[in-house]
Amino acid sequence: MKPITLCTLLSLLVLSCSGGGGGGADKIIGVALLTRAHVFYRDLEAGLRSEAAKQNYELIITSAEFDLGKQIAQIEDFVARKVDAIIVCPVDSRGIGPGIRKANDESIPVFTADIAATEGMVVSHIASDNVAGGRLAGEYLVKALNGRGKIAIINHPAVTSVLDRVRGFKEALASYPQLKIVADVNGGGVRDKALQAATDVLQAHRDLDAIFGINDDSALGALDAVQQFRRSGLIIIGYDATPPAADAIRRETALKADVVQYPTIIGTVTIKTIADYFSGRKVPATVPVEVGIVDKAALEQMAAKETQ
Repeated sequence: MKPITLCTLLSLLVLSCSGGGGGGADKIIGVALLTRAHVFYRDLEAGLRSEAAKQNYELIITSAEFDLGKQIAQIEDFVARKVDAIIVCPVDSRGIGPGIRKANDESIPVFTADIAATEGMVVSHIASDNVAGGRLAGEYLVKALNGRGKIAIINHPAVTSVLDRVRGFKEALASYPQLKIVADVNGGGVRDKALQAATDVLQAHRDLDAIFGINDDSALGALDAVQQFRRSGLIIIGYDATPPAADAIRRETALKADVVQYPTIIGTVTIKTIADYFSGRKVPATVPVEVGIVDKAALEQMAAKETQ
């Protein structure tokens, strides 16, 4: 074996300090996603990664898959690793409080993306303007039903973003007394549970005119139920405009329109907000990201522009 020279030792020391010669990250950020099963969160993650690379931040990304205990454990692990900041997309807006407070106790700044937390101290919340999005869904339905009919909501009240969507939706309907919400049920935000919830609603309300799904899994679960019951003429409005939902709209199913969110932008803006915070700038408590709404005509118009 060759003896280790002083030059070799110095070289090893330089490599160790520089993270293998590639330059160490300026900051390390822990990310606790709600899920990777939804296209929305995969797009949000892409936005986080893209902007983090520009800022020279290292991301430690985990996913709770709707398991609150798992998400709290992920945050505790970030705290133990002494990360520079934490981003959370809470499984439960109130239930995530103990995890956030552990980060607060160690003076680690916490930011929420898409879903807000109602417990613990958060520096900034970055999300779609969900009240405006719910209002867009309601306004579309008012026109589609000519201001009268019976409506069901496939809800998921454990998260604040959904509460905001439903609030905006109800605000849009408030001036139309002949539009009545006859059912408001919890579909859990996932397709199989939404299917069961919509099935129960359709059995209880055979004269139902429309369904508002608070995300696309809820809307697609409702669509599954409507197709199983062969209920014609019923209108579904979704939220997220994921590719499966957009495809259902193009095929002229009961799913007629979808509120569009821009999750990649949410991810990008989240990292930019953290960068502002680290640079000493004052960041707003809430950073809204705009939303829109699409139907078949809008989707076709968008496709035509892309081919030009």
